Amino acid sequence: MSLWEAIVLGIVQGLTEFLPVSSSGHLELGKALFGLKDVDLTFSILVHGATACSTLVVFRKDIASLVAGVFTSDKNHRKTSHAYIGWLALSTLPAVAVAFTLRDFLESAFLEHPNRVGWSLCATALILFLSERIASRTDKSLSFGRVLGIGFAQALAIVPGISRSGSTIGAAVALGISRKEAARFSFLMALPVIFGATALEMKDLFESGMGQANFNVAAYAAGTVAAFISGWAACQWMIRLVQRTNLNTFAVYCLVVGIAAAVLI
Repeated sequence: MSLWEAIVLGIVQGLTEFLPVSSSGHLELGKALFGLKDVDLTFSILVHGATACSTLVVFRKDIASLVAGVFTSDKNHRKTSHAYIGWLALSTLPAVAVAFTLRDFLESAFLEHPNRVGWSLCATALILFLSERIASRTDKSLSFGRVLGIGFAQALAIVPGISRSGSTIGAAVALGISRKEAARFSFLMALPVIFGATALEMKDLFESGMGQANFNVAAYAAGTVAAFISGWAACQWMIRLVQRTNLNTFAVYCLVVGIAAAVLI
């Protein structure tokens, strides 16, 4: 993989991790279009870790407030922080269950099969469209049932081509959560999932004996930096975008790209 190919794939990863268009799906399509066969787990780990770090930077104040709230003497702040952290923990359970039972099957079924990823992007388009159609006009608060529903939407996104941010933001909006809170909760709940997925990839990397594999250090470093910068920008942009407009534009994009990938690649 050349320097410029790594940069392009890093940008694709960073942008599509937070835009509702599926980062895993776009990475597979990008590799197929470039004809790349040497993009190993090391690169995947680096770019996924970079996008997770960009989320930490964007939401550093929210995360600091939640952590401080756990230890504060202010009872209301402590209660609110405990509750929100509990909701975040609950939201990860469906994805953890799917990851440990179906991850290998889903990866073998979709990775290196861009046409299948294309159909998954079409499914993402349907999710985005339906979420806007059934969105509640009354803002509702997070609850056990709503958080679990958002968590199941995140679990669905383990399928390459199904957008994690699209599924979770769409589910939250459909369940009546305000658009601002839907984006915030979606990105914060992604952190344990992304870091967990990175840990699983690292485990696979060393078990496969690839930990000492040779690779283009400059290219991988450039791809990692590109993923961080583009992820940081996309995360901030998506937060503003969700509040101002609906998700139908992304639905159309996913449908067009999905059909093209399914038919042409």
